[in-house]
Amino acid sequence: MFSEGGALERAVEGYEVRDGQRQMAEAVASIIEDGGVLLAEAGTGTGKTLAYLIPAILSRQRVLVSTGTKNLQEQIYFKDLPALQEALGVPFTATLMKGRSNYLCLHRFELYRDGVDGNTSTPRLGSGQAGGRLIDTGDRVLLPVLNEWARTTKTGDRAELRDLPEDLPLWKEVAADVETCLGSECPRYGDCFVTLMRQRAAESDVVIVNHHLLCADASVRQSAYGEVIPTCATLVVDEAHQLEDIATQYFGVSFSNYRVDDFVRDAMTLPMQTAELARGLARVSDRARIFFSGIPQSTASRGRYRAEDLEEHFEHGMMLSGALEGLEATLALMIGAGDIKEDVATMQRRAGELRSDLRFLMRAGDPDFVYYVETRGRGTFLRASPVDVSRIIRDSLFERMRATVLTSATLAVDGSFEYVKGRLGLKEAEQVRVPSEFDFASQALLYLPKRLPSPKAANFAEAAAVETIEILKRSRGRAFVLFTSYAVLRTVQQFVEMSLPYPILVQGTAPRSVLIDQFRSTPNAVLLATSSFWQGVDVVGEALSCVIVDKLPFASPGDPVTAARIEAINSRGGDAFAEYQVPLAILALQQGLGRLLRHRSDRGVLAVLDPRLRTMGYGRRFLDSLPPAPVTHDLDAVGRFFM
Repeated sequence: MFSEGGALERAVEGYEVRDGQRQMAEAVASIIEDGGVLLAEAGTGTGKTLAYLIPAILSRQRVLVSTGTKNLQEQIYFKDLPALQEALGVPFTATLMKGRSNYLCLHRFELYRDGVDGNTSTPRLGSGQAGGRLIDTGDRVLLPVLNEWARTTKTGDRAELRDLPEDLPLWKEVAADVETCLGSECPRYGDCFVTLMRQRAAESDVVIVNHHLLCADASVRQSAYGEVIPTCATLVVDEAHQLEDIATQYFGVSFSNYRVDDFVRDAMTLPMQTAELARGLARVSDRARIFFSGIPQSTASRGRYRAEDLEEHFEHGMMLSGALEGLEATLALMIGAGDIKEDVATMQRRAGELRSDLRFLMRAGDPDFVYYVETRGRGTFLRASPVDVSRIIRDSLFERMRATVLTSATLAVDGSFEYVKGRLGLKEAEQVRVPSEFDFASQALLYLPKRLPSPKAANFAEAAAVETIEILKRSRGRAFVLFTSYAVLRTVQQFVEMSLPYPILVQGTAPRSVLIDQFRSTPNAVLLATSSFWQGVDVVGEALSCVIVDKLPFASPGDPVTAARIEAINSRGGDAFAEYQVPLAILALQQGLGRLLRHRSDRGVLAVLDPRLRTMGYGRRFLDSLPPAPVTHDLDAVGRFFM
């Protein structure tokens, strides 16, 4: 398949034979045949997607492919797999799966629509009678569009509605969320888009998901209808460096005023309304308002808390828990008395989950979790995240598979996979490292300025701004400037906007996808961005000819999860800085600088403004991990490179 004159070269336009790709494919084929775990680091330009897809398809076993981003998910489904249909000459089927909230719930939509069409003054969402929530004028305008689409769509995937805004409030009312799902009791269960998607996946040879769905599905497998991913023997985790962070999110516990508000609002739209239910919901709302009103003041400034920090509000928390328990009892009586039970049973389950999560977070007694508060806008969130997800990932994902492939352009640190093995709970694993296909000696230049102050110095941001301007003058814009904090970004933004004639795009001024499209289509553009642009962004060609990083991307020790992990490593006698913080920052830096070269014809300059690369002992570990490009400390050399 991968040889000169082979099937890929004949079927895929522009295909180039790459020894590294063949080496990785052989390792993947071996692990699928023999079973076990493979760690495969494949540098940019290797073509790792085809390197795992081809042996997986030819194995004739069902394979589950999980990606870090929806973009890669869609690239595999809409580009790579159709090409392989022709190249391999082997029939196979594939299904693209997204999280449930991406799909329309026919049952909820019909009730919503019928409530509007019937001019119901207080529309209700519930089973068995017309009604939806009160909607605004904008929703009324969109309803015919949604109605026509619901009638004709084969998938129910909201991505088909490209002209509708991403944050459309109406979508939350009609999405197939797990919290509102009636499961097999739903009157539209047979033609439910989630049901149909799951049926297609169960019959497919290749199932493509993303890490969010992979972890969300694993975390709700005890539910009768929460899981959607079918059983597979082979798992491929692409962009595997993201798995720990995403698993930390999905295997945690969260309780917020938004979640309570949504529950109360949904319960108020049940078709069976009683005076006792109304009183119970009012009690929950009142108790929640009192409880959340004091929470931020009772915690440390960085958000982390222990049980004693909530003592002042413990009574209010228990009163809220009691109100939820009372509501559970009311809903249980309604189930016994009513003809329409599914919606009521769903609400009873949700009340129980809220009560259980609140008590867990109030006790804050599990040493395996870190407890913290977040405030976003009007939302207050109590959260508990697992300090160590290695055992959870191993038990819930890897041990369910016969063969697992974990791959990324950045997995090894100091030439070893030991760091990632420890973080993901892997005791034994086959290993393969394939270097990048790019010729960094001719395609790239690494610029490390000599005279910048320490990042801790008060004048670092201004000095970084001056240096950035000088680099951008030589690159004529065409650059990503990546920051570890918004504070430095804002300072640099002020300087570059006053000093340079190039279009300046700034994270936060538009959705991420819009900014990337604008960058690609705008000559000499400069994008200023933070962490979310450090990975998963591809810009091929001259539009991106320079990547500037302000500081080494150490995770903030003020972050509750990071702080807890540092404490856990140090408490068992380890060195958290050397074992955890430095490796994590190395992988992040590799990802950020990896935005530059995406094709063999790309050329550009990598610049790291942090002097600690040269002045601190650990700097050598970072330097050894950087692409093997020539190093310069001379701005004139940067100018000559672009000339």
